[in-house]
Amino acid sequence: MKRFPSGKYGRQRLEFFPAPFRSPLRAFAALVFPWRGDEVLLCNICDRGWCIPSGRVEPFETSCEAVHREAAEEAGAVLDNLQYLGAYRISERQEVRWADLFAAEVAELNEIQMKEESLGRRFVLMDDLPEVYHSWNPLIEALFQHSFDCVRRRQAHPACCEAKIAICEDAG
Repeated sequence: MKRFPSGKYGRQRLEFFPAPFRSPLRAFAALVFPWRGDEVLLCNICDRGWCIPSGRVEPFETSCEAVHREAAEEAGAVLDNLQYLGAYRISERQEVRWADLFAAEVAELNEIQMKEESLGRRFVLMDDLPEVYHSWNPLIEALFQHSFDCVRRRQAHPACCEAKIAICEDAG
């Protein structure tokens, strides 16, 4: 299994566990790396800056449903071929929470639904991410590369990735 560096976000420690790992608790948040060719779609989120679509998983939805909703709200993006990548363990003092991570392809762009949350969107090449992304570190860099590789593998061999997509459909 591929190893990922740990990271920090403020006072929180982030660790990533790649699929097929499933978190022991229901994810409180979900994030998606939405790709179109060699570019990833970023949103300019108030008080955070340029980042991937993400947000809380509402009590009535699965992580997969949450990333579809967040991508539509924050970027106006319709996603295709959503693929579960793994889970973040987010630790701060004695508290531990989990977030599910996904990769997807952008099928369509519509108007941004949550203008009070998102100031805009843009596609960015991998090489430009360190200067653009709001909180760049070795873990984030490894996750962008991992998500890009997963999307490319799926495009090259769609039949072998169907099981991973089915995992996403069952994720919660």
